[in-house]
Order: sequence, then C-alpha cells, then structure tokens
Amino acid sequence: MNKALILVLLAASVLTGCSSITQNQTLKEIGNAPAMSPIGSGLQFSQAPQLASYPKQPLHAASGYSLWSDSKAALFKDARALNIGDILTVNIQINDKATFDNETDRTKKNNRDTGWKANAEILGWKPQADSSLSFDNTSESNGKGSISRAEKLTLLVAAVVTGILENGNLLISGSQEVRVNHEVRILNVAGIVRPQDVNSQNTISYEKIAEARISYGGRGRITEIQQPPVGQQVVDLFSPI
Repeated sequence: MNKALILVLLAASVLTGCSSITQNQTLKEIGNAPAMSPIGSGLQFSQAPQLASYPKQPLHAASGYSLWSDSKAALFKDARALNIGDILTVNIQINDKATFDNETDRTKKNNRDTGWKANAEILGWKPQADSSLSFDNTSESNGKGSISRAEKLTLLVAAVVTGILENGNLLISGSQEVRVNHEVRILNVAGIVRPQDVNSQNTISYEKIAEARISYGGRGRITEIQQPPVGQQVVDLFSPI
C-alpha cells in the first residue's frame, strides 16, 4: 500500500512539473514565436455548422428581383457573394453588458407538543401517569449573488462561402490570425446568412448571422503562462479533494 501511494505521489509531482511544454506549445517553438496556421485552415473551423444537422427544405432560393438574379442586383457596384468560394466581410461590433443581482431569504419554523395522561384503579390503588413531548425545529437560509459582465469587441473579418443550403442560404466560415511579438491573436467566425442580408458593399453585420459562432482568443507565450500546466490539470481532474 505504501509503495502504491509513493508511486501515485511521484507521478503527480512529475505531471505537475510538466510546465515547460503545454497544450499549445511544441518543442520546435521553445525560444521562438508560435507558428501561424496555414492559409485555408480557417475553412475547417471546428465550430462551423454541419449540413447534416440542418433540416431538408427542397425549395429554390426566392429572388427579390424580376429581371435579374440576385448576383446581378447591384448594377453599378460589385456583385455580392452568392457562390461557394466567394468572399464577404463580416462586421463584428459586440457591446454587451449584463448585471444580475439575486437575493433569497428563507425561514421555516415547526413547533409540536404531544402529551398524554392515564388514570387507573387497582384494588383501591390509583396509579397515575402523565407525560408530555415537545418538538421544535427552525430552519433558516440566506443567499445573495450578483453578476456584472461587460464585453466589447469591434472587428472586421473576411469570410468565405463554404456551402449553399437547399433554400439558398449560405454557410460562411472565416479566420484571421495576427501575431504580435510571441503572441498570436485568433478570430474565427462561422454561421448561416441570407443572401438578401449581404449589402451592396458585400458586407454583413454579425447580428444577421444565424447559428453564429464567434471565437476570439490567442496562443503564444502569454497564453501558456496564464494556463496551468497539463500535469496540474490532470491532477485537478482526478483529485477527490
């Protein structure tokens, strides 16, 4: 038993010490800037909507113009993105603020008295018995919680049309990477848009994207320092205390 405990502690210490190489860092990147993803990898964004989960609607796309197709709607401007491989610009302007303040107060009190009395006569002897029982129970619970969150993000990112649904809506996916020193900032966007919502400047606002998946993060030396080591995460996952 002692040997097993020693082995467990030794393995935990070794895993916890694995801080030199994290999930986002490889041996080749030690001392160097993080490598950027190859061009085209953003089209395989893992959060992109899947066609298999989209309901079948065997309808042709409705055209809002009587003489020309939607791609020819803007006579004096560049055509909008309507086909697979076309590029459009997504305007992301997120300015959300949420504040929640909840408070609960619960009090419960129970009181019960029970008693009995008995009299009897046996050969002139009159024994008496008297008993009483009392129950008191009090329960009180107080809780208070508050959440305050503010998020602001303003970006422009180009996305590629990766698919066309049977009703004419477009699947889009885009990725943008910017490396500053040894930190790479990554923006991913994906979702479903209507061709009619793409304006004459070939731009669409993020709130008009259905099933929108917007991810803004990074990887690099700063992110690696902020993340706990892999060994520590494994220990925290299986630790009972």
